[in-house]
Amino acid sequence: MSDKSHFFAHLARLKLINRWPLMHNVRTENVQEHSLQVAMVAHALALIKNKFFGGTLNPDRIATMAIFHDVSEVLTGDLPTPVKYFNPAIKEEYKKIEKIAENKLIEMAPEAFREDYAALIDHHYHSEEEAFIVKAADVLCAYLKTLEELAAGNQEFKLAKKRLDKTLKEYQSEEVDYFLTRYVPSFSLSLDEITLDDL
Repeated sequence: MSDKSHFFAHLARLKLINRWPLMHNVRTENVQEHSLQVAMVAHALALIKNKFFGGTLNPDRIATMAIFHDVSEVLTGDLPTPVKYFNPAIKEEYKKIEKIAENKLIEMAPEAFREDYAALIDHHYHSEEEAFIVKAADVLCAYLKTLEELAAGNQEFKLAKKRLDKTLKEYQSEEVDYFLTRYVPSFSLSLDEITLDDL
């Protein structure tokens, strides 16, 4: 059995895939850094659900799933949301492309760990509850990006914020609402404001 694999070299290239490619960005965001933020937020959502709303999730598994939630984009690139969801046919075809890319990456993983990575990358291994937490964290992080861009004076993200705000409300999720109410307002403050508050 060969122990050579290009899997990790491919994953390292996630930092070369920029998000929001059709929009002017004050600060460019890549898929690798986005995935870390999604992992942090997903971990927090799982903790919130467990501590306050009767959840029994594994926050560590949720965080690891979130790290890998966009890995297929190293092969497909980041297709802008307005294009991806332009109509049901495009959405359906893109899901097929994502699935092919996911399977290709799983095949690249070292043979000894292939099932372990399949459990993180292949959505069939995820419970509905786990998948929701990761998706909600993904949307929350996109929402935080719109807040940062708008705070920097970039009105390009105005409609995106409105759309994401609507999506988050439609979730009717206690853990999402908790995060939005208690933690999101800080993202609109300056460094001095969030620092002085903790002194």
